[in-house]
Amino acid sequence: MEASSDKDMRKRQVPAVTRAIGILRQLGKANEPIGVNQIARELELIPSTCLHILRVLVDEGLVAFDPVSKRYSIDVGILPIARSAIQKNTFANLVERRLTELSLRFGVTGVATQLSDPEHMVVVALSQAPLPFRLQVDLGSRFPALISATGRCFAAFNALSEASLKKGFARLNWEHPPTYEAWKAECDEAREKGYAVDTGTYIGGVTILAVPFFNHAGHMTHSLVAIGISEKVDAIGVDAIAQDMLAIRDEVASLLFGPEGGEAHGKAGKAARSSK
Repeated sequence: MEASSDKDMRKRQVPAVTRAIGILRQLGKANEPIGVNQIARELELIPSTCLHILRVLVDEGLVAFDPVSKRYSIDVGILPIARSAIQKNTFANLVERRLTELSLRFGVTGVATQLSDPEHMVVVALSQAPLPFRLQVDLGSRFPALISATGRCFAAFNALSEASLKKGFARLNWEHPPTYEAWKAECDEAREKGYAVDTGTYIGGVTILAVPFFNHAGHMTHSLVAIGISEKVDAIGVDAIAQDMLAIRDEVASLLFGPEGGEAHGKAGKAARSSK
């Protein structure tokens, strides 16, 4: 309780930074430039405060301002920061080559994600397979932590209340939305198997597999994802691909955390499953 209070106090001491980060995230997920009043309303900020922060961000090259439309958008000044973060990400560097091997072996798109905040994952490594369609997945793409196969793992292995799960689930967008009960059952199945599968609910005709990486507390912080045409994935076998992904996960974990990393990851997964 005391640690939580200290954390809250540290946040209160730098409100401008918290607001600036919120504005950058809001602009980053917007599909088009937006005005100051909309930003302020969505972030529950005073418009004059929001405008002051936006002007600083514009001066720093992180945000662009269109004087005609009076709207703001994320600017290229953010790119060197994002590129540096990805290039220096040890997890991304270790998993990148293995993603390529996974893509070539099974004809799937390989993706590695990392928790960027309590409610979102971000793509930190990517390997595109020669599929007959273009998946809108790019380095730096940010998506809800509870969506698709990765989301089932996130719900299965992290300590989230039923109220939080229902609230987060209600905000998700699917091509073929599952019921909450069906989705929750698949989360439970992911906990038992150690990996999750999304068969055509997030994207019709596409199967997505996800394998979790754990921190020392046994909570999921990263994931390894394979995306492929359902018919092709079924022909190969979901379990065959998943077992290969689990082997990659354990190999990368051993490199990240030392010789015992892979074994520790296996134990973390079992501990997380048995605690539910």
